[in-house]
Amino acid sequence: MYFLLLFFGVLAGMTTVLFGFGGGFVAVPVLYSVLLATYGPDSVVGHAAMHVAVATSTCMMIFGAGLATLRHHRAGAVPWGQVRPLLGYIAAGAMLGATAALASSGDWVRWAFIVYLGLTILDSLLRPGFIQETRSRIRPLGKRATAGAGVTIGAIAAFLGVGGSVMTVPLMRRRGASMSTATAAANPLSLPMALVGSATYAALAWNAAPLGAWHAGYIDLRACLVLVAGSWLGIRAASRWIGKIPDSLHAKAYIALLCIVLAVMLAV
Repeated sequence: MYFLLLFFGVLAGMTTVLFGFGGGFVAVPVLYSVLLATYGPDSVVGHAAMHVAVATSTCMMIFGAGLATLRHHRAGAVPWGQVRPLLGYIAAGAMLGATAALASSGDWVRWAFIVYLGLTILDSLLRPGFIQETRSRIRPLGKRATAGAGVTIGAIAAFLGVGGSVMTVPLMRRRGASMSTATAAANPLSLPMALVGSATYAALAWNAAPLGAWHAGYIDLRACLVLVAGSWLGIRAASRWIGKIPDSLHAKAYIALLCIVLAVMLAV
C-alpha cells in the first residue's frame, strides 16, 4: 500500500509543479482505490474512504503547494498582483466547502468530483481561450468578481480535495495568462484552501468515525506522510522544467491529465 502511495506521491509532486494540481487529482482517486482494496468497501474505513481520501489529499497539499510556490517564486513565475487579492476569499470558501463535504455522503462527493471534472474538460475544449497560445497582459478581476471567484474556488476545491488548479488555471488562462503563469499562480492559491480545509476536516470530524490510530479526523496521517515524501521527490525532479514547456503543449497536456483522472474515478 505505502510503496504504491509513494510512487503516486512522486507523480502528484510533478503535476503540482507543472500543472498546479496540488496533488489532489492524483491523490484522491489513488487513495480512494487503495483504501477500498486494503480494508474492503464494507469496513468502517471503506465506508469513509472518499472522505478520508479528500481530507488526506487536502492536508498533503499544504506541503506540495507550499514547496511548489517557493520553486515558482524563485523562478520569477508567480503573478503576485493577481494572486494576493484572491487568498482571503479562497480561505473563507474552503471552510464552507469542507463543512459541506462532511455533511455529504462519500458517494455524493465522488460523483460531484466526476461531474466537475467532466464539465471542466468540456469547458476547456469547447470555449475559446484555453488551448490556443496567448501573449497578452493578464487582465485583472474587479472587486466583486474577485470575491465571487475566490469563495467559489475555495469551496469547490476543499469539497473535492483537489486544490484550486481546475478553476484557477482556466480562469487565468482566459484573463490572458500563459500556461506557465497560470499554473504558477495555482499553487499559492491552493495554500489557503489546504490550510483551512485540513483544519476543518480534522476538527469537525474528530469523533465522526472510529477510524483508529494515526487519524486526525478524516485525515490519514501515515498515508499523508508517505504522499508528502513522494511529492517532495516529484517536485525536485520536475522543477527543472518550469517555464520550459511550449504553451500549446502545456495546455493540451493539462486537459489530457484531467481526462486520465476522470477515467480512473469512473473505473473505481
